[in-house]
Amino acid sequence: MISICIPVYNYDVSRLVTDLSIQAESSYVPVEIIIIDDFSEERYRRNNRLVCKEHIYIELDHNTGRARIRNLFITYANYRYLLFLDCDSIISSSNFLEKYIGLTPQQPSVVCGGSTYTLMCPGRRQKLRWKYGKLRESKPADIRNGNPHRSFLSNNFLADRRIFDRIKFDENLSGYGYEDTLFGYSLRKAGIEVIHTDNQVLNGGLESNKAYLKKTREAVLNLVEMVKSGRYGDDLNDYISLLHFYNKIEKYKNCIGLVYIVFRPVIYFLLARGYIFLALFDLYRLGLFIRLSRSLQSQK
Repeated sequence: MISICIPVYNYDVSRLVTDLSIQAESSYVPVEIIIIDDFSEERYRRNNRLVCKEHIYIELDHNTGRARIRNLFITYANYRYLLFLDCDSIISSSNFLEKYIGLTPQQPSVVCGGSTYTLMCPGRRQKLRWKYGKLRESKPADIRNGNPHRSFLSNNFLADRRIFDRIKFDENLSGYGYEDTLFGYSLRKAGIEVIHTDNQVLNGGLESNKAYLKKTREAVLNLVEMVKSGRYGDDLNDYISLLHFYNKIEKYKNCIGLVYIVFRPVIYFLLARGYIFLALFDLYRLGLFIRLSRSLQSQK
């Protein structure tokens, strides 16, 4: 009835697969676990082969990216409902799977369980990802249901497989960032309901500040290329908060771009060292978007 889909890249999934296996064994409906490795380093593959040997385990011979690997699962899944979980998820509830089984919808729709973060910051060098996730992503279901499609995150969601006959993750996005935003956007455009519930997983794979800043650059570059491609509707500008704010400050773009160029080393230093103010991080992302937009424009 449920195919649990876990894309993996350079991560040890022993704990996640073991916890899910225990809950699957006591389930009153058929459950399978599918793990697709996106060309991880051999040390991770060697370890994961052992824990995944009783499940469906596939190793790719090249890195396909976050969007394409999620689309691959429909090829291997045998059941109607697909439960997607990021490989760094920690299952903190003993009835996590049971809750999803009870929520399997009768009509094609998407159910998002949400995510949480540790109460205490794990350390200054991981503070940026922890603080952003805790304040911007970790919200109760009643808040997320206020704007369900924009609140969609791909780290923990259940979907009827028939949805993937109409909507897929956008494989034009080759790097990190905005693949889940575009999926939620496409669901809204297609009139597919998104329901949020409190069935959270704990985010257990916090990147260092520098690693997250690198991912942020990849995400902003994806956003720039999305806008330049013209493949999406004009309402994307209102759907994505960074674009919405960018378009509201038309008269100040040159000024903000200049501030970013002058103060970027200082801003980067503060964020990388763990002196985290989300307003400063927002300025960093906005300035980066302005700079990359102009850079791509000048190349034409």
